[in-house]
Amino acid sequence: MSNALDDTRRLLSLVAYLRERPGARLEDVARAFGHDIGAIEADLGTLHMCGTSFMADDLLEPHVDADGRVWLDNADAPVRPVRLAPHEALTLLVALRALAGLSGLRDRDREALGRVTAKLEDAAGEAAQVAAHVSVEFEAEESSFATMDRAIAEKRVLKLSYYVPRRDQVTERVVDPVRLLLVEGRPYLLAWCRTAEDRRLFRLDRVVAAELLDEASEPPTVAPFDPADGLVQPTPDDIEVVLELGPGGRWVREYYPYDSLEELPDGGLRLTLRTPDPSVMRRLALRLGEHGRVVAPAELADEVQRTAEAALAAYAGV
Repeated sequence: MSNALDDTRRLLSLVAYLRERPGARLEDVARAFGHDIGAIEADLGTLHMCGTSFMADDLLEPHVDADGRVWLDNADAPVRPVRLAPHEALTLLVALRALAGLSGLRDRDREALGRVTAKLEDAAGEAAQVAAHVSVEFEAEESSFATMDRAIAEKRVLKLSYYVPRRDQVTERVVDPVRLLLVEGRPYLLAWCRTAEDRRLFRLDRVVAAELLDEASEPPTVAPFDPADGLVQPTPDDIEVVLELGPGGRWVREYYPYDSLEELPDGGLRLTLRTPDPSVMRRLALRLGEHGRVVAPAELADEVQRTAEAALAAYAGV
């Protein structure tokens, strides 16, 4: 299963590979990256749009010659020193000042941001004066990140207001934070949840609020979590469910961990996922309505159909 982070890493690796091996055969490149030739050709097409700007001289120029050899022209464009335009310096200064204003930031990080900001102000000239009149307010995810990072560093307990999409409910949790990590390209907090009395992963964009408590955190030893394993860690008792989603149901991939994903010709998706509780998938299918359906297992698909028909019949009698 590929995501934006995996794609970026592969493209960067492909640039480095081609810089070191000019004229490599296309089939050798595909073999080195574990992909078919069509996938590598698609990556080369993406690289045509990559560089330090959209000016022709700043873009990479990969091509495959008649003998099937891959060449990367203008390969030095991304490594040339970049000069910031005034609007770019303005944007960067505003971002640095906004980061320095986060309430949960550690003192040493705030000082480091201050030093970088001062150097950029000296170089930016008039843009620095304009940036002083612009302010930014962060949404919950960015603000929560600083608070969680501080809680981990100071070994303190956190109180979270956390949105659970399966129940469409905001829950209150008191947790002992362990560490922040990226899983499948998204930031999560690994913590010991005192409510569940177990290890839990909390996705940062679902944290409504994070409050740092004046209580020392002493989490029990939790089983290590390897981000490479992904979020889906099925047990032998879990049920494999296949969903077909229309374009209006693509949001499901953002909220439910899945084993595999397939793009459909109509712009929809086919997701394969596992769950210990089939009722969760039944509620999801009913919520999706015309935008999705259960394909397998057949028993669950039939159950969803019967439940939907019963609901329609009840409305018909009103």
